[in-house]
Order: sequence, then structure tokens, then C-alpha cells
Amino acid sequence: MRTAQPSTAQPGTERPGTAQPAEHLTITPSILYFGTPVVLLTTENPDGSFNLAPMSSAWALGDVVVLGLGKDGRTGQNLAARPELVINLPEPGQWPAVERLGRLTGRPSPAPSGGRPIRYEPAKFEAAGLTPRPSRSVRPPRVAECPIQLEARAVRVGTDLAGDFLIVEARVLRVHADPRLVVPGTQHIEPAAWSPLIYNFRHYFGLGPELGHSGISETPRRTAAADE
Repeated sequence: MRTAQPSTAQPGTERPGTAQPAEHLTITPSILYFGTPVVLLTTENPDGSFNLAPMSSAWALGDVVVLGLGKDGRTGQNLAARPELVINLPEPGQWPAVERLGRLTGRPSPAPSGGRPIRYEPAKFEAAGLTPRPSRSVRPPRVAECPIQLEARAVRVGTDLAGDFLIVEARVLRVHADPRLVVPGTQHIEPAAWSPLIYNFRHYFGLGPELGHSGISETPRRTAAADE
């Protein structure tokens, strides 16, 4: 069997009709939010009230969700002292509420944001037009309007290598899902029914149409008939 050799063709000598990738540009973006889900975090304040804050650096591995937070924010301070939280996942149509929350802080003396002006607001649920709903396993409430809500406990709170951000590892204790999102008779979310709110280079998006089906998925492959 012959071993494939690297191409030695010089630019401009490729076979006719063979498309070549365009040369990439080397750039220095100010942020790297290359399409990440938005979550709303509820945590407990020192006086027993609750804070609600948006963030867009979250990913899950098994029953652990890893969160990236600003080290000077109320949410990180709360979790370092009181580890219970709820990770609420909004849907695309709720982006205005997320944007309203982005202008607010739960700190009476706001830290410099370096960007848009922010103001202190202790009643964040009311300011965002959202509704608290009691949790089952933790003290902070859920956001009633969010289709998926994860009650969790922070098991590790530390800084990143540069010391600029907090990295929180939160173990999920209980999952609440809108019945419209659950495959009947199962414990699975129907991917075609759920669209998270995506933060794509500081712009809000939802998901597009399904493109394919992973071989390790536990939900059925969708057919053309199922789409009609």
C-alpha cells in the first residue's frame, strides 16, 4: 500500500477546478465569544436576598458546569461564601431581559467595568421583568421564564492562571425543564425543540436548523417525515 505524500504543488499550479482555501488573516480580537450560551445565575447575597446576573462563559462536562466570572462581581463573591446557585438557560426571545441585566450590578459600590455604564440595582428580577420561583434543593430561586433551570452547588472556586477571572466548578443537583422540551416518556431534552440563547462576539443569536445527528446521541434521528 502506498503512503500518501504531502503535495508539492506550487501556488498557481493546482489542477483546474480544485478550490483552494483562502489565506487566513492573523487578527487580535478584543474578545473570544465565538458562540457560547448565555446563562442567568442566581446566588445568595450576604443579607439573605438574591442576586441575578447574566454570563456567557459556561460549559458542561457530565453533571459539572464550569463557569467563568469576573473576579470583582457580586456573583463570584457570593459563591465563594455561599456555594448554592441556579444556572438558568434563557431562550433567544429573552435576550432583551439579558441585556437589561447586563447594565446592572448587585454591588452597592460598583467596580469599574471598563465598558458601558452600570448601576447598582438590588431588585434585579423586577428590573429585568423576570419572576423568581422557589428551588427544591438550594436557596437561590430559579428564573420561572427560563425553559431550563439547573440547581447546583459550587464545589470549587478559584482564579484562572493569570488571576484575572474566577473559574467556578458547579455540580448540578437537579434539572428542571419545560415539558415542551422533553422527549415523551424519557429523561432527554428534544434537541429540535430547544434553542439556547447564543452570545456570538457580543451579538445575540439562536440556533439554526439541525444539520446532522451524532452517533452517540441518545435521542432518535429526525426524519423528513418527522419535520412535516
